[in-house]
Amino acid sequence: MLLHRAVIPHLRQACRLKSAPSRLYIRACSTDDSLQPQCPSLAFSGDNSSTGGWKVMGTLLGLGAVLAYHDHRCRATQESPHVYTREEVRSHSSPETRIWVTLGCEVFDVTEFVDLHPGGPSKLMLAAGGPLEPFWALYAVHNQPHVREMLAQYKIGELSPEDKVPSTLKTSDPYIDDPVRHPALKVNSQRPFNAEPPAELLTENYITPNPIFFTRNHLPVPNLDPETYRLHVVGPPGGQSLCLSLDDLYKFPRHEITVTLQCAGNRRSEMTQFKEVRGLEWNIGAISTARWAGARLCDVLAKAGHQLCETEAHVCFEGLDSDPTGTAYGASIPLARAMDPEAEVLLAYEMNGQPLPRDHGFPVRVVVPGVVGARHVKWLGKVSVEPEESYSHWQRRDYKGFSPSVDWDTVDFDSAPSIQELPVQSAITEPKDGETVQSGEVTIKGYAWSGGGRAVVRVDVSLDGGLTWHVAELDGEEQRPRKAWAWRLWQLQAPVPAGRKELNIVCKAVDDSYNVQPDTVAPIWNLRGVLSNAWHRVHVHVAP
Repeated sequence: MLLHRAVIPHLRQACRLKSAPSRLYIRACSTDDSLQPQCPSLAFSGDNSSTGGWKVMGTLLGLGAVLAYHDHRCRATQESPHVYTREEVRSHSSPETRIWVTLGCEVFDVTEFVDLHPGGPSKLMLAAGGPLEPFWALYAVHNQPHVREMLAQYKIGELSPEDKVPSTLKTSDPYIDDPVRHPALKVNSQRPFNAEPPAELLTENYITPNPIFFTRNHLPVPNLDPETYRLHVVGPPGGQSLCLSLDDLYKFPRHEITVTLQCAGNRRSEMTQFKEVRGLEWNIGAISTARWAGARLCDVLAKAGHQLCETEAHVCFEGLDSDPTGTAYGASIPLARAMDPEAEVLLAYEMNGQPLPRDHGFPVRVVVPGVVGARHVKWLGKVSVEPEESYSHWQRRDYKGFSPSVDWDTVDFDSAPSIQELPVQSAITEPKDGETVQSGEVTIKGYAWSGGGRAVVRVDVSLDGGLTWHVAELDGEEQRPRKAWAWRLWQLQAPVPAGRKELNIVCKAVDDSYNVQPDTVAPIWNLRGVLSNAWHRVHVHVAP
């Protein structure tokens, strides 16, 4: 199988010659037509006058002997798959015995894939010798065609029909206790729940109403009792750790700030249109703004005895949401930011004048102004100061940007820094793409924001794809220098050029460091589809 997978891609490249009478077909082995697209046929066409063509034919014939036995095995497996009992599967749960798993009635040997698992080997080993279903119920991202196709390569047989479905498949739904959500939200995934407000509602208000604030969850939402809730703050060596109740947090000076949160994958769908990426298909709505209140992190850290140090240090956060291993969602920020009163990092317990909604971290979450949403850990359970950044998967193996040349075979997550401050961003919320607008005058609305506290100083809008430009009017709160934590809403009323049947509307923002958005997706494309901030484009029709 390994030889087959290694050879076939090169044969595909070698065999793309023009039509001729002679054809040789090689069929790639498929384990299950329901799990992957129909097997591709590879065709070679020869030309009597082409020496190069006969060389390729010779190469294929030479490889035919090598592949013949394998192809025979594949066909035999397809016709009559080997049947295993669950007891046999259970006996294969370590690298020494090989690692088998089941999905439905199928059996897979995933020994070679364990070290390649994006979530880390330990996560996949939880299912070793048993079913994948209880774990895939927790991570619905697995239910995608490319994951099924990948798994199909490792199929070795099927389960005996005499084996009953194990009780582990009847475990309770880990998402059964998730909160009720607003019906206006556009859902990108149900398990875990991830959704964004529709564009037309996103900029109706400067402050996003709690029910339609975008939701980014990685795991089931915990249901925490505010009376028994405790936040553990680890003290420095020789110091004293804190165990804080909500009432204890209320005793710290209350601090309020307006902050925009944006997911690293906001506008990922535009990168997908250019070239496939892995991740949730966020449109322009993975961004929202709220008024947050809570205790400043620097005050809490100082109470525990922490202070700035000359060596590098990081404040690590752990949430109370966890996977079946007990591994919590985690992230970290530099200690210098956490201890800086001007950075205004909060341990927030209120959102828009109300206790945090469950989807947004009740009873306490971190709010890090100007920083990517992935570091705003919800359902906060533990804070510690460490010499290195968090070892969480979401800090070390996700939310990083790479060159367009990097793919999943060559990516090295250790080579790139974790995303902290985000680049300048803007998008059009009105009119919508494909809409018909009236002739005469058109009203265009949208949002603009930049990370790191950099203020948006201008939004340029074009009606002709970027040939000519208008300057939009900025609305919302005035922004403080170096502390512009929230977005600016903007709008433009412009005459529709006479005789135009369609408009190609474009927007781009400029911040106070004169950073500006790139004009296209191509130079910023990356395999995870993060940091998508190219000019936003909307094509509309003009009514006659």
